[in-house]
Amino acid sequence: AVTPLAAAEVYTRLAEGQQLFDGPRGQAALTAVSGIWGDTIATEHPALAIPTTVRSEGADVPLEPPALELAFPDASDSLVVFIHGLSQGEECWWRDPGGPAGSSAASGEEPATSYGQRLQAAYGYTPVYVRYNTGLRVGENGRRLDELLSQLVDHWPVHVREIRLVGYSMGGLVARSACHHDAEAGPGWSALVRTVVTLGTPHHGSHLEKGVNVVDWLLAKTPETAPLSRLLRSRSGGVKDLRYGAIIDDDGSDLDPDEFLTDRGEEVPFLPHATYYFVASTITADTAHPAGRMLGDGLVRYPSASGTGTSGRVRFEDGNGAHLGGVGHLALTNNPAVYSLLREWLRPD
Repeated sequence: AVTPLAAAEVYTRLAEGQQLFDGPRGQAALTAVSGIWGDTIATEHPALAIPTTVRSEGADVPLEPPALELAFPDASDSLVVFIHGLSQGEECWWRDPGGPAGSSAASGEEPATSYGQRLQAAYGYTPVYVRYNTGLRVGENGRRLDELLSQLVDHWPVHVREIRLVGYSMGGLVARSACHHDAEAGPGWSALVRTVVTLGTPHHGSHLEKGVNVVDWLLAKTPETAPLSRLLRSRSGGVKDLRYGAIIDDDGSDLDPDEFLTDRGEEVPFLPHATYYFVASTITADTAHPAGRMLGDGLVRYPSASGTGTSGRVRFEDGNGAHLGGVGHLALTNNPAVYSLLREWLRPD
């Protein structure tokens, strides 16, 4: 229901001549719509395309020393970079556990404390929040994040000693992709990465996107339902990459993105010097419960989020992960149990 409402918000603002980026509601609407049609928007309406940027106080931060010094007056040499999920922006990290993302900010109330704020208080890390166009291919967003982090490290107010990455849902795939692109070319900033944590990330794909692929394939078989198939196929390349957790363009970039349930993904190794952790949740207390096995956290199943799926392309070391029972997908961005894990896993060396 979020995406139709977001689309209505966007078109209403356009009709009334309002700026889409005015206020949290406009920004939330644009990020939601971009997740579904972000690649089309980037091609046909580039002025509305969301760039890959560092965000602070609801605004983009230019990657120049004066702007970074102003946005991060207490900049430290240890960064924690937070990467949001599909159809979201950086405001998801302030999600009110009892309400929708950004609900406190939209109502003018004091926003909930984020993981980054708590880690800064605990360890002195500087939290860095990234926004990107989630409708683009994951590999393209990985390249853009690679470029952004390279510039960020070069122009950071102090010498950067270490980096930790926290990716939520699609953001975990983008984080892995960015690490891969930098390591292949250098490495540069990726040599500073100590820890990568993924929260509810579909490393082995999303059962929901697989289901849409099946429906799309069936609808295309008859002339009467073909128009519905074309509508489904208009969903973004970023969404289609979630089918099997593709993180580089070689994962089928020259092939039909709508082919029927074919996994052409390649193995992309973790950074050898970094430690990787996962958080996987289920709506049931036990992963063996039928509902938990079928639905996972509501959007991602446990084997995919934990890297224990059948593809074998992603394997976390034994003990480097946790299951949270009775926790839905959207709750992972601001949850006491998740923060306890982050506090332990991101502890200074």
